[in-house]
Amino acid sequence: MLNNLRHFVTRWLVPLIGSGLALSAVFFLYRSLNVNLFLGEVQKANLWWIAVLAATIVMEQFVQGWKWRQLLYDIKPISAARLTGAFIAGYGVNILVPLGVSPFVRSWLVARLEDLNIATVLMTTAISRFIDGIVFAIFAGVVAIAGQLPRVEGNLTIGLGIAGAANLIIFVGILWLLFRHHGRFLNEAGLIGRLIDWIAEKAGSKHGDVRAALAQGIIWPRERMRQQGVIAASFAMKAVSATHYLWAGLALGITLNFFDYLFLMVFAGFALVLSRFIRVPGGFLIGSGFALKLLDVPDEQALAMILFNHIISVVLMVVIGLIVFWQSGIDMRAITRGTEKRDVRG
Repeated sequence: MLNNLRHFVTRWLVPLIGSGLALSAVFFLYRSLNVNLFLGEVQKANLWWIAVLAATIVMEQFVQGWKWRQLLYDIKPISAARLTGAFIAGYGVNILVPLGVSPFVRSWLVARLEDLNIATVLMTTAISRFIDGIVFAIFAGVVAIAGQLPRVEGNLTIGLGIAGAANLIIFVGILWLLFRHHGRFLNEAGLIGRLIDWIAEKAGSKHGDVRAALAQGIIWPRERMRQQGVIAASFAMKAVSATHYLWAGLALGITLNFFDYLFLMVFAGFALVLSRFIRVPGGFLIGSGFALKLLDVPDEQALAMILFNHIISVVLMVVIGLIVFWQSGIDMRAITRGTEKRDVRG
């Protein structure tokens, strides 16, 4: 009875409440939308800039794959193209089955194709994510300190600064703890070792193997050039991400200031994190809508810019992800069924 109730709450009630909140936010944002004007903006969009937007979305993923190559290099040199494909495949599965499984899917795919331990690969993805979080916090600090957002005043600017500082402290702290105390993963009598063993037992894996694999994945490149490459790639990814609304805006004849595009990326990024925490879908889209409204972009053009970004991203991730799985001899339908069953059991 208790398990059925928990399943109902986590599988249906919480998502329904989150979806209701998301729809309410969208209605609030676009309650005065002129549908005919919106459709006209979509029809007259410049397809050249839409193509540039699509190219930069793929480019961002390639930079992500190249950065992952630098982190994995001392474990096993893997081509950036293969790692990029794994990233996109992970995002594709997450779109089809929105359960937050993309890190597990990409790690499983790389581990399977390269004969590596999935726990080791998964830990390198976590380190990559923490580094991205630090770089994102730096961008948030730049936006807050620069103060060149005349239409965004007072508490919002202060809030961005505080949120950026909190992100920086949290992610730097996590990385420090991982690299400083990764040896404790091997201690089966310690708290960390017992926790890992408990998780491994739930997953049906051998305790010692999981702890050793996780410890192996806590790695930093030995070569200085690769160390610098990891950091440079994280900055490059955020810079490319900030241009997405530049290209979508240019397709509609909308241009903003340099710091406006950084603000859009930062504000939408924080909205995404918050929405995941409170289980509200579409956080990035809602955050983008609020940010564009703060920047005085007309509702019709703002919604078109958001949809261009979202639809192109979804199509590219799903189509390329399917191609990656097909080339790897893997049926994505089996993976989506497996993730759904795992969620039901969880």
